[in-house]
Amino acid sequence: MIKKINPEDPEEYKHFREFLGPQQVDQLIRHAIQSCWMGLPRGRQNVKEVEKQIRRIVDRALRDLREDASAFSLGG
Repeated sequence: MIKKINPEDPEEYKHFREFLGPQQVDQLIRHAIQSCWMGLPRGRQNVKEVEKQIRRIVDRALRDLREDASAFSLGG
């Protein structure tokens, strides 16, 4: 069962932030890199191509985040 975190509850929010600390983010990024590698055709499975594609995707995601934050007045 998935528990919904109440961001207004300081204790719940603190626990959630500790759970998703830098180690969790690092693990997610490494998984994305591995998935990118596996998704590339065999002839393009190399570090340079994976870096190029990961940077392209991350840049696009960050651009979208900025646009969405602006559109929904969430702050920058």
